[in-house]
Amino acid sequence: KEFLMTQTGTVNYHVHKPFRQAFEIDVDGIAGNLIEPEFSAAKIAVKDQRNCEAATDFAEDGFAFANSPTAIFDFKGGNWQSRYDAELADLLKQEVGATEVITFDHTVRIDDPQAKRRPARHVHSDYSREGAERRLVDILGPGQADEWAQGHYAFINVWRPIANPINSAPLGFVRPSTVKEADWIVIDLIYPDRKGQVMGLAKDDAHEWVYRSRMTPDEVAFFNIYDNSGRPCVGHSAIDLVEDPTVTAPRQSIESRTLVRY
Repeated sequence: KEFLMTQTGTVNYHVHKPFRQAFEIDVDGIAGNLIEPEFSAAKIAVKDQRNCEAATDFAEDGFAFANSPTAIFDFKGGNWQSRYDAELADLLKQEVGATEVITFDHTVRIDDPQAKRRPARHVHSDYSREGAERRLVDILGPGQADEWAQGHYAFINVWRPIANPINSAPLGFVRPSTVKEADWIVIDLIYPDRKGQVMGLAKDDAHEWVYRSRMTPDEVAFFNIYDNSGRPCVGHSAIDLVEDPTVTAPRQSIESRTLVRY
């Protein structure tokens, strides 16, 4: 099937407010009970990375794609994790030049109303600077975190389709060179037992969106969610667009958060 150069889709941008906004998660101790900040839906043109018009470079853009088949076919239970973590470590050493890789979180998302975790349909990056520095200490402990902070470290998300090629709600990325500092909004994450922060992105017509069409389980996207040397962090979101309306398999994916040392 011929690939279109540019698709049209819809995303939910964050909105500037005169007060600090928050996601409140598992409110009143009820799992899945979520209070969200206000969003603004926007139609976007999104370029397909499968053609050379939308080439990406990780060092410059903070995101890239790779063919990276996995030996894991079933992401249920816990027996796959150590093998998959080893695959991700090899991938990031090869693709971005990491010397050490710690995978600390896996999230399976299914685009189904009954699913525990659905695709995130708001334009964001996963950490503020404060949130990333706090997470570094959570993962490594104060002493080792201090040692890593003397050098170059980053949090990188590795995203992969599961089971079927992606036909709907693909993951899209905003090229950081088209984002202004003022477009970012710090958003609190309020859990019953802790607080975190994400960076929401407000709409700007200058934003250039890129995705890779019909990604398969043999392919990954990897992207910066924080880098302490100032490499760009990447605004991203599931995009409401459908490649083929006759395909009904829901979008399934796994994303893995990694801490890398250069």
